Amino acid sequence: MPNAVLCLPTYNERENLEQMIAALEPLGVRVLVVDDNSPDGTGEIADRLAAERDWLSVLHRERKEGLGRAYVAGFREVLRGDADYVLEMDCDFSHDPADVPRLIAAAEAGADLALGSRYVPGGGTENWGLLRRLISRGASVYTRALLMPIHDATGGFKCFRRQVLESIELETIDAAGYVFQIETTYRTLRKGFRVVEVPIHFVDRREGRSKMSRAIVLEAIWKVPVLRLRTLFGRL
Repeated sequence: MPNAVLCLPTYNERENLEQMIAALEPLGVRVLVVDDNSPDGTGEIADRLAAERDWLSVLHRERKEGLGRAYVAGFREVLRGDADYVLEMDCDFSHDPADVPRLIAAAEAGADLALGSRYVPGGGTENWGLLRRLISRGASVYTRALLMPIHDATGGFKCFRRQVLESIELETIDAAGYVFQIETTYRTLRKGFRVVEVPIHFVDRREGRSKMSRAIVLEAIWKVPVLRLRTLFGRL
């Protein structure tokens, strides 16, 4: 069984968390819930579930600071242990828990970062409106043009080898929103690691509200060229 830990960030996911933990239970991976002091009681639910399962733990953060900072805190916590692989995924079932073993298998087969991709053959999206499709596709095309040859640059379903997270200088990543996914993949490639895109089907959340906002989109728009400029001036 691979020595893997899955980071699961939560903010107001009380409708989804218990079902997600039940879906992950048969997979043989440890899970770290990273809760940003959810006002709906998600953190308390996570504590109750963790008290009943030795493979589940919870990291409580004082406040909501964005997806990127939640993941950095989670990765740091996981790297204090002995995990060989570190995964990330959403808690809202837009990522299928059944695909977790496929990402781990891709890493075991040689990928340093296995990225669940909607935009390679065999991948796709479901239940998305036209605007959401345009934003997502547009972001990937924009990032491919400026930064890197990755089809799904904003994808947030990933499996990292431990050595990748130890190498990409997590403490210097300040991205708060979904551009965090772009930056971590870009840094992985810049360090010479191998990224493999694994086809997945992304389904819009079943319960709760999306965390996507105009501020998150704007952060990605300005952050991508900044990453490019930092590379040109030898600062990344």
